[in-house]
Amino acid sequence: MSVSVIKHAVPYYSQWESAAMVPEFVAGADAERDPLWAGSGADSPREYAFWAPRMCGVACLRMALGSLGLPVPGSVELVKELSAAGAYVRDGDSVQGLIYQPFAAYVNARWGLDARSVPVLDHGSVRDVLARGGLAMLSVHWSIRTPGAAPESRGGHLVLAVGATEEAVLVHNPSGFPDGSQRYAPVPWAELDRFYAGRGILLGGRAG
Repeated sequence: MSVSVIKHAVPYYSQWESAAMVPEFVAGADAERDPLWAGSGADSPREYAFWAPRMCGVACLRMALGSLGLPVPGSVELVKELSAAGAYVRDGDSVQGLIYQPFAAYVNARWGLDARSVPVLDHGSVRDVLARGGLAMLSVHWSIRTPGAAPESRGGHLVLAVGATEEAVLVHNPSGFPDGSQRYAPVPWAELDRFYAGRGILLGGRAG
């Protein structure tokens, strides 16, 4: 399929409040040290640090909301709403989620967006939704930010597809590094499936 360059105007949000510190947090630094933690809406640094590594999907939602000019709540504020909607299920220190179907239902009901959980999402469908002005949350391995990485599994982390060229999909990566892998990071279509689990969530404009 031939596509021209698509590049939607989408603000970037990291899953950590301090995007410049992501390499430190990924390397094991305590997220309670994040000087901007309060912007998440968490009640304490400890609450923020618990959720930050798990908020890739929340960051994607915040980016989508911002692109449409909608209010963008703090990340932990959204976690609480999503937990109430069944998209996160916490049991002590373990969390099940992001669970796609209740997430999509929440996004539709709460924000009036056309959101769909898609268990089989091929490259052509991603291109098509981008060409129509939508966005796509893609389930990938976190090492997608590292050129040449060869992960042993696929999926487990969410990035937001915000554009495309003939050669690559452009993603905003919530756990990307400030070396160029955060905003509009190109992932060649030919290499995507090393990381991509082939599923995701499509986010269109206002429903109805």
